[in-house]
Amino acid sequence: MSKKTIIGILILGLFFGAALLSGMSWATGHVSLKGIVTDSQGSVLPGVKIIATNTATNVQYDTLSDSKGRFFFQELPVGFYDIKVGMAGFKTVLRKNIRIGEAKTVTLEFKLKMLGSLEDITLVALEEAKTGVLGGVVGGVRKKQAYWRPVAPYPSAYPQHNTEEYDRIYENRYLDALNNPLSTFSIDVDTASYSNIRRFIKNNQFPLKDAVRIEEMINYFSYDYLLPKKKHPFSINTEISACPWNQEHHLVHIGLQGKKLETKQLPPSNLVFLLDVSGSMQSPNKLPLLQTAFKLLVRELGENDRVSIAVYAGAAGLVLPSTSARQKDKIIEAIDKLRAGGSTAGGAGIKLAYKVAEDNFIENGNNRIILATDGDFNIGISSTSALVRFVEEKRKKGIFLTTLGFGMGNYKDGRMEQLADKGNGNYYYIDNLLEAKKVFIDDMRGTLFTIAKDVKIQIEFNPAKVKAFRLIGYENRMLKKEDFADDTKDAGELGAGHTVTALYEIIPYGSKEEIPGIDKLKYQETSISPQAFKSKELMTVKLRYKEPDGEKSKLIEHPLVDKHVKLDAASENFKFSAAVAAFGMLLRDSDFKGDSTFESVLKLAREGKGKDFRGYRAEFIKLVEMCSLLKDINK
Repeated sequence: MSKKTIIGILILGLFFGAALLSGMSWATGHVSLKGIVTDSQGSVLPGVKIIATNTATNVQYDTLSDSKGRFFFQELPVGFYDIKVGMAGFKTVLRKNIRIGEAKTVTLEFKLKMLGSLEDITLVALEEAKTGVLGGVVGGVRKKQAYWRPVAPYPSAYPQHNTEEYDRIYENRYLDALNNPLSTFSIDVDTASYSNIRRFIKNNQFPLKDAVRIEEMINYFSYDYLLPKKKHPFSINTEISACPWNQEHHLVHIGLQGKKLETKQLPPSNLVFLLDVSGSMQSPNKLPLLQTAFKLLVRELGENDRVSIAVYAGAAGLVLPSTSARQKDKIIEAIDKLRAGGSTAGGAGIKLAYKVAEDNFIENGNNRIILATDGDFNIGISSTSALVRFVEEKRKKGIFLTTLGFGMGNYKDGRMEQLADKGNGNYYYIDNLLEAKKVFIDDMRGTLFTIAKDVKIQIEFNPAKVKAFRLIGYENRMLKKEDFADDTKDAGELGAGHTVTALYEIIPYGSKEEIPGIDKLKYQETSISPQAFKSKELMTVKLRYKEPDGEKSKLIEHPLVDKHVKLDAASENFKFSAAVAAFGMLLRDSDFKGDSTFESVLKLAREGKGKDFRGYRAEFIKLVEMCSLLKDINK
């Protein structure tokens, strides 16, 4: 066996185990069997399981179709095989006695027929509804059983082409500290980008550049910061050392630590689960995973919490009225009954969810909508701008919006992020059950309970110490300098126990490195005061926040002095966050990646791994290893 083949097999084993060794398109060995899976309309189906059973030995080999519906089996033993192709919501196809030889590749095409419309959801489409209430159906007609059917014809479950959408990211550039002494941005505790790029990498692909938001990658991980004192709900932690990817620069690490809440301190919750059950949610990594994730959350709720479940497809409806979390079995039963079908009336669903949240509003409680979808709205209010305006108006009533993304192929990342941002909530991407556990169990208090809103950071750099600076990430969270003291400007929210981390790359004063500047001003002069040269301060971190129900911001200031700490002596927080930032820049092929390599990222991440009780940092190290191997194979 060649050296390349051995490397290919080792890589496959890292991700999918022996059962999937035969299925990767980039493996260097002979492909014995390949093909494509589509639905009856010719649209590709990712995530379909293909099982090849040797009829003589009864040994089974299996794989999954990739994002383009393709599948591959490498170096199957010669013989006859029964090929079984199946997926939830589709009729299983079996082809018997397919001969596999030594040299020739067998190519097959499978068309899966969708099962008939599932009628397990007890709801009535709003546009067909009349006055009255039926077993939790808002506006329903009293009948023994009411079934919802798609209003629009069922579209293909998967698009013919990959229609995932990501907003364009223009990376922050260096700004000179003399003419631009202030840097202002809204905090971001979203983590969707990290789990989404993990999905790409585990599918043996490098993520799309604009899917990589470095601040969300950094903030996926918690850090060991000092706990806040009683005066404010969070602490500010700063550190500076050499920049790992450019030894002529410095790297500044800024970390916020939110206060932690004990169970007895948690206010009661009024939660509305707004769940997408449209046809695009058919695949196993969408609605089935969504159902399992929400059942995890339900089991964590307290006896004073309440849950409503609204769904949307061709129309929107309520399948469970506000129900006490004491009745967990009833809530879980409603979740289990959900089935996918129809087009995607997301706008109507959001309207319904806010109405339900308002009708069951808990004063001084946690009133929140949790939207779970692939983001593919196409009926009713469907434009992102219209949905954002609607959510902005509704957040003033004290109802926050958290968004959860699922699936691939038609995923709308930018829309999901904007809705959570403007809805005073957080944005997560659920790619597997362990991620659902992280969001709904490990980090539940921070996910659901806000301790500060409209949190803004403004850095004032000392131009006598700093020639230029660059904020790493946060491109879509940048604010104007005037916005910092303007309490009408919206900003990010901080959850209980959450940490927020930001990194600045600094070019020190006196550096000969050229940076973009401005022409000489005609009417004024810009100069550095003598006090700035005397000061030991590199910069001052200023922070504004509001109480969850407040309208006037509070100000905190925290100066930073350069203590000339060498990189080897930097904290684990510093090293690991820097490793994540460098990894993100490599994935983006950033102009600012400097000397970064996957190998240098691995070294830094291992040094900063720390105790890592839950294994998230160890998983990150494995992802970097996987990318390093993929890079070598794709040369």
